[in-house]
Amino acid sequence: MATGTPFALLRAAFVKIRPAHLRAYFPALAFLGGFLWEVFTIGRSVEPLDLWILLGYLVGAAGLLWWLGHRRHALAAIVFENGVQITDMPATGWARAPYLVLQFLFGGLFCKLFVLYFISSSHLSAVLWSLGLGCLLIVNEFIEDKYHRFTLTWALFGLCAMLLFNFLLPFLVGSIGMVWFYLSTLAGVGLTLWLRKQTPGCPGRAAPIWIVAALLVMAYSLDFIPPVPLVKRDIQVGKNLERTAGEYRLTLEKAPWWVFWREFSDEVHLGPGERLYCVSSVFAPGCLSTRLYHRWEHYDTKHGWQTTSRMGFGLSGGRNGGFRGYTYKQDMAPGEWKVHVETENGRTVVTHAFSVVTGAPSEPDRVTVWGL
Repeated sequence: MATGTPFALLRAAFVKIRPAHLRAYFPALAFLGGFLWEVFTIGRSVEPLDLWILLGYLVGAAGLLWWLGHRRHALAAIVFENGVQITDMPATGWARAPYLVLQFLFGGLFCKLFVLYFISSSHLSAVLWSLGLGCLLIVNEFIEDKYHRFTLTWALFGLCAMLLFNFLLPFLVGSIGMVWFYLSTLAGVGLTLWLRKQTPGCPGRAAPIWIVAALLVMAYSLDFIPPVPLVKRDIQVGKNLERTAGEYRLTLEKAPWWVFWREFSDEVHLGPGERLYCVSSVFAPGCLSTRLYHRWEHYDTKHGWQTTSRMGFGLSGGRNGGFRGYTYKQDMAPGEWKVHVETENGRTVVTHAFSVVTGAPSEPDRVTVWGL
């Protein structure tokens, strides 16, 4: 085969790769493998065992941070001949082992928290927030040599504590009210500051912990943080709602054959006086009871998106298939529509966009029945 062929060039490039060249890619590969493992093990719901595992990681990181601070304080008087303290220098050799363990614990926390937030994210801003956690997970793989700086480790520990308590407190109290988010964030800050105070020598600075908390509160107020621990299961809009054998059934329109990435069409054909139903399914832990709302919006060419109605229904957790609820509208104007599934305090669970067209579909065989 000629040396200039694509196969030969690819083979030559592969031969030049050495294990040393691959080391730079190990963190990204480890992240991808860990993420896929967590996706398959956690699934599409939030279980108490997941939170207990996370709590175990957090307790382990807390104990290790305290021990590292104790060791640093004990060695503070030991000085090299050039006057540089041992504890101000990056650890090498066996001294790196505690930092590697700490990196593992933080990596486990970030990985599980990333997956938990990701499966709870169903709108763009929440997805971007979850991807930010994924970036922190990748960055964590590259900063092990910076873990001797306690200001950084306290900030990472505080972030993990706040995010975990944002999940844990709603589980314990059975509510996703706004007050529990602020209290759980404050609890994460309090735990981190208390642990720092209990660590001999009180190493590092506390200011970044408050900065992280302020950023979390800002993200929550902008609806970037998903309303954990709720998880969207499914949502559809259609006609002719029926409930048989514990199943909601809707008449939907199939997507055209060329829209291969979608099973159902985002167009709904309505006749005069026909009702359009929205059915949503949301997972919630067994101890949680709350109220969800369907907020219907219509796009006005002059005024943009306008809310036409906001209808609520109760939710009690514990059903693996998700808690189902529905609302409907009648005599809808043609054009672009959205239905937002929201919590009582306006946190978005999921958004479903569609368009309304007057008249019957041009292809009757596109009509099908969907069940939930």
